Amino acid sequence: MIGAAAFYDLCVIGGGVNGSGIARDAAGRGFSVALAEKDDLASGTSSRSTKLVHGGLRYLEMLEFRMVRDALEERETLLAIAPHLVEPLRFIVPVLPGGRPAWMLRLGLFLYDHLGARRRLPGAGALDLRRAPEGAALKPGLRQAFTYWDCRVDDSRLVVLNARDAADRGADVLSRTEVLRAWADGRDWRILLRDRRTGAEREIGARLLVNAAGPWVGQVARAALERPEPRLRLVRGSHIVTRKLFEGDAAFLFQNGDGRVVFAIPWQDDFTLVGTTDVDHSGAPEDAAIGADEIAYLCAAASGFLARRVTPADVVWSFSGVRPLHDDGDVAASRASRDYEIEERRIAGAPLLSVLGGKLTAYRRVAEQVVDRAAAILGARGAAWTGVAALPGGDLPNGDVDAFSGALAASHPFLSGAEARRLARAYGTLCRGILAGARRRADLGRDFGLGLSEAEVEHLTTREWARTAEDILWRRSKLGLRASPEQAAALDAFLAGEGR
Repeated sequence: MIGAAAFYDLCVIGGGVNGSGIARDAAGRGFSVALAEKDDLASGTSSRSTKLVHGGLRYLEMLEFRMVRDALEERETLLAIAPHLVEPLRFIVPVLPGGRPAWMLRLGLFLYDHLGARRRLPGAGALDLRRAPEGAALKPGLRQAFTYWDCRVDDSRLVVLNARDAADRGADVLSRTEVLRAWADGRDWRILLRDRRTGAEREIGARLLVNAAGPWVGQVARAALERPEPRLRLVRGSHIVTRKLFEGDAAFLFQNGDGRVVFAIPWQDDFTLVGTTDVDHSGAPEDAAIGADEIAYLCAAASGFLARRVTPADVVWSFSGVRPLHDDGDVAASRASRDYEIEERRIAGAPLLSVLGGKLTAYRRVAEQVVDRAAAILGARGAAWTGVAALPGGDLPNGDVDAFSGALAASHPFLSGAEARRLARAYGTLCRGILAGARRRADLGRDFGLGLSEAEVEHLTTREWARTAEDILWRRSKLGLRASPEQAAALDAFLAGEGR
């Protein structure tokens, strides 16, 4: 036994979707857990995705049938346990002269519909773009399309609510806490932590260490564990956001001339999200930023299909994330496998599990398998459970977020319909606590604009580890798309204590 101030069964490094999912699963099975994240939760790749829960239609071309099947099964699971965060979304795939032929698309969509035990979403179909209203968004001359269904997700809130559930089940969630060093002491681990806000250092102990640092997994292995880096390929995916480019609720999947696909997705009511690129990234993951060439590529891809031309001047926001993929050698970045691997080692007798690769959609399955491995090492506790238990706020009546939003607006008439929808989507049933006792807007405290109240801010700081305006405006919400610099500054001042 380590004579440290705190001792855990597991110490998980990395507060992205995999790390928070592992912490949740392990805590729910009865293991004691510490989750250490050097920055804010979901501040890396897990808030910079294409915001989709999907099987990955294009991976069928790479013969990744098992990965697609598993992801489609997880799509069904996440729809059930997080109906407030995961929303069905219809996609339209135009058939192009010289592109993938109609028979190939039809076959791919048939497989996509039948690989993953689809239960909640409609099946694929055909669309005549000359008659369908969606055709008005596209260039003239496109006549035929296919449709299929996947889901969009609020990726950063998915992370935070996994962490919230982990904490509710006993885990210590240590955001803005860096792992400086970890070393074996007999069969256990000693871990030196530093609070990045205060600079204070402390030591904890753990029976098992889990490296779930995403694209930083190699840095953690090298710097903190003093071990060789695993074979990992870092690929940057960049996205642009514009004002709404087309009407309607459907998204488009475009077959670009270079063989890649590009999504154009209705987002946050008034915007369109276009992505993604796949570019090998050689720098530090935290330095990832979209290049002018990537912006031009995405604008050209969208302009090649949409009736409205898209230029760099239309971009109101952009973001880049680094995906940690298997190093497949010389294949193109866009064709590198999105599958994952769980690596198990003993370092001087102490057990280490490392998560390499993976997709956002598969995070719960990854977490379950990691905790299964942990149980084999530490001794079994409770059974796997996360496939049926709702995430916080996900216990909506009949899983119907629209009905819940309508009831919320009816019971709180000072909320606009858009405000009620945002709260219902972000918090699910948890928003009842934010609005508890409020009969008028003033009962929620200070109004920061954008529908953001002091009551909501207090919830985010006390229950969701938010510390800055950036945490709230860009990760806990996307209100940053509409916030003025003055509103952001006022929120930061309030959080610093000047307005309290």
